[in-house]
Amino acid sequence: MMTSFVLLCLSIAIIESLAGILGNGIILAASSMSCIGSKTWPPYDMIVISLSSSRFIVQSWNTLEYLLTIFYESFFCQENVNLASKIIFTFLSYSSLWFGAWLSVFYCIKVASFTQSFFIWLKLRIARLVPWMLLTSWLCSFTAATSFTLDVYSVHENITAPSSMTNSSALTTTKKDSLGLLILICNAGIAMPLILSVVSSVLLIRSLWIHTRHMQNNASGFRDPSLEAHMKAIKSVCSFLFLYIICFVCVLFILFNIFSPLSNGEMICVVLMAACPTAHTFVLIWSNPKFQKLPPRIWHHISCHVRPVSM
Repeated sequence: MMTSFVLLCLSIAIIESLAGILGNGIILAASSMSCIGSKTWPPYDMIVISLSSSRFIVQSWNTLEYLLTIFYESFFCQENVNLASKIIFTFLSYSSLWFGAWLSVFYCIKVASFTQSFFIWLKLRIARLVPWMLLTSWLCSFTAATSFTLDVYSVHENITAPSSMTNSSALTTTKKDSLGLLILICNAGIAMPLILSVVSSVLLIRSLWIHTRHMQNNASGFRDPSLEAHMKAIKSVCSFLFLYIICFVCVLFILFNIFSPLSNGEMICVVLMAACPTAHTFVLIWSNPKFQKLPPRIWHHISCHVRPVSM
């Protein structure tokens, strides 16, 4: 039976997901408009289009899932439907995590000022590496979702298979091995983008902070736009990292069924999992003037074509 707390959390998650769909639609439209007509897409736009499109899809899917949970709970809780939903959730979540990590890596490579030879090599070749990075992300997400599917079936068969007294210990060992393999595969799929995001964000924050301190020491006392831009960038990167880690933990809890279905713990994870990508999306809009200009342009275009009706 669905409690009022569960219903409240699902309703909040739906609102957050709809807001995220709107924000990602703005980013997707603004980035696509800048790429239309150009022979080569800028690497930043390629990453942002991939990230916003994956989040647009995953938040649309989550909204549908939450609505099914509210209105068709018995249907959604069926084993086959729940498994199919978990597989789709795994693929879309992995893709979103990968693209978010590549965005942090791209920021670090383009903005940070390190003099190491490997870092300079990456800075010179990042434009050619981005398409391969995105393709690798799709392949890793698909592989992780496929492996998750196979191991769920394997674990389910081992757990539900009849056992006798002579083979009970062997069956228990097989269960543990299958569960261990499942956790290993899924952790490998999630841990790598998390490591990339954390390392690149920390390096970027360190580089920006050193540069900001140097600019403060040389400041003339007047308001420096460049210094304010650096402080804004530091706040943006810190918020990206904070939201990314929270989203990672919530995805992990949902994926491995840490909490029982429709429990208070799972609902809190659902709310946070819907809120973090949405907040990340709007921070991305706030930090990029190109994304900020699109909503006023759309509103102006609509208002120009809508004439007041004379009484």
